[in-house]
Amino acid sequence: MYAIIETGGKQYHVAQDEVIFVEKLEAEEGANVVFDKVLMLDNKIGAPYVKGAKVTGKVLAQGKAKKIIVYKYKSKKNYHKKQGHRQPFTKIQITSIEG
Repeated sequence: MYAIIETGGKQYHVAQDEVIFVEKLEAEEGANVVFDKVLMLDNKIGAPYVKGAKVTGKVLAQGKAKKIIVYKYKSKKNYHKKQGHRQPFTKIQITSIEG
């Protein structure tokens, strides 16, 4: 059984016992989270969401992704700016898909 869920403005294809990385959620490690915005469940397509369907997951970790460098530069204007960014994420293991 699989589902397509929406969280953090993105869509994820998930299956049971799968580990996914999503945009940071306000949840403690070990807590359960429920995703009720299910776009598709097996071959049942929602309009826009499948009624009565939900995906449950367990938060494994909160963290930050690898650093990327943002470099801004304007030629002939003596302007350059270097900045780093680490995107926060939440690591989740899908425990059940219901619907």
